[in-house]
Amino acid sequence: MRGSSRAAAIAGSKALDAVLAGGADPRVLGDQLLAVVGVIDGSATLRRALGDPSREGSEKQALAERLLDGKVSAETIVVVKTLVGQRWATERDLSDTLEELAVTSILAGAEKAGRIDRVEDELFRFERIVAGNPELRDRLTNRQGDVQAKAGVVNALLGGKAAEETVRLANLAVVAPRGRKFDRTLELYLALAARRREQLTAVVTAATDLTEQQRERLAAALQNIYGKPILLQVVIEEQVLGGVRVQVGDEVVDGTVLRRLDEARRHIAG
Repeated sequence: MRGSSRAAAIAGSKALDAVLAGGADPRVLGDQLLAVVGVIDGSATLRRALGDPSREGSEKQALAERLLDGKVSAETIVVVKTLVGQRWATERDLSDTLEELAVTSILAGAEKAGRIDRVEDELFRFERIVAGNPELRDRLTNRQGDVQAKAGVVNALLGGKAAEETVRLANLAVVAPRGRKFDRTLELYLALAARRREQLTAVVTAATDLTEQQRERLAAALQNIYGKPILLQVVIEEQVLGGVRVQVGDEVVDGTVLRRLDEARRHIAG
């Protein structure tokens, strides 16, 4: 996001934190904010009216209140009015931030219930399962596929097995990706979960699972480097043969045997 949108997003985050601290139900708040995202995404006229940087913030807030009064909670209206009253670089930035705050609210509910770690792990595992099964991936990501059928597949896979927030967010990623690929959507949710926990996530790819001691040493080393607590998500891929590949955000350290073999092949071919 460009400068004005970044400042606007910060104001929205503060408003969300304030209403949550005031006792707002995080699940209700999250669902209502998502409903507002759907309304804005579905109307180009409304999207332009609420995101227009040349329009007075108070005028946009009054429009939002007229639209939402009596339909959503007072806390939801506070968050939405705060956002639309800001100056946005693009219309999409407004709806994207609304979505992020909605997901953050759902995650806050998981945090309050003491299961945000579980939700983060389950979302990560679900993404890996889908990525590793082409038939399942096609069923869930086909843009012409039936929405209810997709939701049914998610519920069959996760219902009764995963936390309610995991099921909610997995369904959201499948049913309402907002133009993103499925894996990118879940990456966004996982990044929001990590931000909520004020930590970084390191995806570790290895041929075999790490021992508890190895996990602790690697997490400690990465925390030293990045200055934040590190959550390890370990992916087992036998074809890497040995060593580990570690990805933190956009940074990758690849020490696998497979990478070294690939480098040797390129050197020989050259």
